[in-house]
Amino acid sequence: MDTAIDRLANEKNFPQLWCKTSTFGQDAWKKIRALTESDIQRMKALAHRQELMAQTCRDLLRFDGISIAPFTTGLGNEHPLENGFAFLNPYGLPYLPGSGIKGVLRQSARELASGHWGDTQGWSEEQVCFLDLGKERIGLSLIDVLFGLESKDGGTQHVRGALSFWDVIPQIPGNELLVEIMTPHQSHYYQQKRDGKAGDSMSPHDSGQPIPITFLTVPPESGFTFWISCDSPHLQRIAPELIQDDRWKHLMQAVLAHAFHWLGFGAKTAVGYGAMGRNIKVEESLEKKRIAQMEALLRSQMTPARRAIEDFVGYMQKRHADLRGKPTGIGAEYNRAKALAEAALNDSDWTSDEKGAAVQVIIEWLPKVVTIDMKDQRKKLKLSQIEHG
Repeated sequence: MDTAIDRLANEKNFPQLWCKTSTFGQDAWKKIRALTESDIQRMKALAHRQELMAQTCRDLLRFDGISIAPFTTGLGNEHPLENGFAFLNPYGLPYLPGSGIKGVLRQSARELASGHWGDTQGWSEEQVCFLDLGKERIGLSLIDVLFGLESKDGGTQHVRGALSFWDVIPQIPGNELLVEIMTPHQSHYYQQKRDGKAGDSMSPHDSGQPIPITFLTVPPESGFTFWISCDSPHLQRIAPELIQDDRWKHLMQAVLAHAFHWLGFGAKTAVGYGAMGRNIKVEESLEKKRIAQMEALLRSQMTPARRAIEDFVGYMQKRHADLRGKPTGIGAEYNRAKALAEAALNDSDWTSDEKGAAVQVIIEWLPKVVTIDMKDQRKKLKLSQIEHG
């Protein structure tokens, strides 16, 4: 190959096309690692598609992580530059295959179940259920139930696991990947080639010629959303106790936390690549969204009277915070209380309980926000008439 490249480099029809120079290599890496606007849009669109698909799944666990070290995968793939990278076909985006996630989490479950890492978090190596397969009776552990039973070479005992693991599409900050470098110092030893500088020896020594090897990585601070779906009917048949109180979710949350802390994902985890942490910002955002949805649902089920009372309380709470506990003069705040009192007094759809609740919140919040004499205001706002009306 080197001879052919040298010959092509000297051809007049191929100026500099086949020259081995670092400049062309650096330019190529710049192009390879760049993410176009189209790439970024596809990356976000695929993540959004997964969220929409998740809404159609009944039993699903979501776990959000953020990379605290470069992440790489697919280095063993064939590639002209010797080190490949896993791109999702046909989108051309980095991804973490669900099969790789399953392998890491299975190992994490094994470590917890062994008890060598302290608290087992509910995991155990003991058999929790039995299946009759023809004339054979197979005992299954928690790992077998959730991840599937791995049969030995030539074995016939196969049991499908209840869980499925989705591919992860990293949400990359910025607009490019990173290029990392590894420099093996004893390549002749790893490749079992005789080294002339050491008497044609293949043993490891320090006089070899280190050759820097570049490879792609996903940069730190990238978001990773892990989706795990459960085949509930299958799990109900073989281990119904794992369905109760979402026990399988609690077990998998412990497994994910252990994998984040000790194992990592992708390639080269032994030297720190693929380390993950929990994405607290995303978790807080999702929790706020969940609370907002619950509040919206509860609000939609309220009567108009209850909504008016809730709106008044929310407004007064905000004004009380803005005023830092110092009441203001009669103005918009007082008018809101007056409007609520008039609605409770004159609207025939209000129940007695709703009228009583309106009086209570006016008595509680109006003096906190407005400088008034509440005894005098009880008469002006006709609060006694509302209570007994």
